Amino acid sequence: MKQFESFRLDTSNECLWQNKAQINLPPKPFAVLRYLVENPGRLITHDELLDALWPETYVQPQVLRTYMLDLRKVLGDDPARPRFIQTLPKRGYCFVALVADTGAPESGAAYISEAQPAVFDGVVGREQELIRLKTLAQALACGQRQTVFVTGATGIGKTALVEAACRQMIAMLSANVACGQCVEGLSKKEDYYAVTEALRQLRASACGEMATRILASIAPAWLAALGREPESTTVDARSMQPKAPGDLCRALEELAKEKALVLVFEDLQWANDSTLELISALARRRTPAKLMVLATYSSHCTSAEHPLKALKQDLVLHRQCAELALAPLAKTAVRQVLSRELEQEMLPPGLDTFVYRHSEGNPLFVLALLRHLISEHFLMRDGADGSGRWEQRAPFPDMETGVPQELEQLIDPEIERLPPTEQRILEAASLMRVVFPAWAVAAVLEQDRTEIEEACDKLARRLCFVHRAGHDELPDGTRSDFYAFAHGLYREVLYQKQTASRRAKGHMRIAERLGELFAGREDNVAREMAMHYEAAGNWKRATTALRTAARHAHQRQAHAEAAQLLQHGLAISENLNEAERRVIEQEIQSELEMARGAMEGAKQPPKPPEEIDGFWMGT
Repeated sequence: MKQFESFRLDTSNECLWQNKAQINLPPKPFAVLRYLVENPGRLITHDELLDALWPETYVQPQVLRTYMLDLRKVLGDDPARPRFIQTLPKRGYCFVALVADTGAPESGAAYISEAQPAVFDGVVGREQELIRLKTLAQALACGQRQTVFVTGATGIGKTALVEAACRQMIAMLSANVACGQCVEGLSKKEDYYAVTEALRQLRASACGEMATRILASIAPAWLAALGREPESTTVDARSMQPKAPGDLCRALEELAKEKALVLVFEDLQWANDSTLELISALARRRTPAKLMVLATYSSHCTSAEHPLKALKQDLVLHRQCAELALAPLAKTAVRQVLSRELEQEMLPPGLDTFVYRHSEGNPLFVLALLRHLISEHFLMRDGADGSGRWEQRAPFPDMETGVPQELEQLIDPEIERLPPTEQRILEAASLMRVVFPAWAVAAVLEQDRTEIEEACDKLARRLCFVHRAGHDELPDGTRSDFYAFAHGLYREVLYQKQTASRRAKGHMRIAERLGELFAGREDNVAREMAMHYEAAGNWKRATTALRTAARHAHQRQAHAEAAQLLQHGLAISENLNEAERRVIEQEIQSELEMARGAMEGAKQPPKPPEEIDGFWMGT
């Protein structure tokens, strides 16, 4: 049984399965498909296919085209962007999908369960991306050059995926792999910085002698740039300025003529124009070559005006590249990462939920949070010698009271790269929750709301950790856009960067603006106003707003909610001076008795504390 994507070829019963549905094929089309599937990743000429299936019989080559059309219809394959059968004009065909032996499945079910993500070469939750890269590698083996962009947020696992893919291509194709790292600032100062780093790796590798010889013959100026003169008395390589990108393209194609060559460029968002132009040239050239450019870039560092965006969009438009945009891991994948790191299948109760909620599926955040829990002794090994199972020894911390230092050191440089005016906008936004309205930012900064909306729109277009979330109608009939932080940890870092006095002023301005917007209907927003007054340290206004919110809840027959709000009001009234506290405590106690009596009369079960406390920022 051979499997490729959702299809399985049953060679015993000579039929095709798609998931659990059986597809009957006539004998000859089945034989053609079987031959292709049993010989994946290589060129199968017309003559080879005809000789294998029609030995000692003359058959018109047009018959093969007919069968290929039928097979593509069955497989849903697009000849312009083949997932299974690639046509190599005037030469033959190549089966480019990844093929696996699955044995004899029961009831036609031989596919990976979605409930338990597969681990591919040590990478969790990226099986589809690695399958896609294997498919591209098989096309590469047939001489079809590839350009692949791997994109995503910081820490999403781009490098881990690329490293796993390179190991697979070395195993599959014995490929030569060379990597160049783009460095912020440095790449802008030195043309082709990442390219020359990759070339130096090539010269130091097993194919170094061949690479040096080819560069000396075709691109001597590039060899000279690496610190070695061509072995020629008739050519002064250092006088060849500037280095010709076309010469390097031809040299790399010559090196990749017989054996696959993979050039990896990391952090392409920091690349200079010359490096991007070389990648563009390599992607657009039509000469067959077993050459792949595999590049990573962080999506939050590439604005709409960045030349990399224009390059990628143009290559996508002309079908000259592939893009793998990495999404956050699912909760099942996060659980598997934790099990792997802790080396135990059974996790402490609630650990996977806690880490998934606070990491939001970012692999780097997952590992950083786990290390934080261990270093702070929330997780400890059982047993006298500390070699037993990992167990929870203390309640997991509320991440809104601070960010693990490792994550703060990761996030902070991204924020510091922004202009001061944009940092202030984001800091003001962090005074709200993960979702923030533009009017609140304008209130904090005391600026025009329209100008703030335009600034937030620009940030949402440029940054991956802020996005536009919609708009809301305000009581005065006007509309205000609202936005969201893609990850709560970014919001928390921005919140903690501000001094306590600046945060307090911002919270007061938001509370007062809420009162202005909802004048005459303050009951509807009293709970949110109380949150900001408390965060500002204005205890009197906070208790007043909480009592207003409790009365509003009482009117809605939400007596348990009213009781919870009043209890919180009692707690924060402890911050008032003694005279004020005694008066307010007596009034709240009276209101609380009424709420409890109403609860008892209505037999209304109290809400779980987390539902009531969920509105609280805790900062």
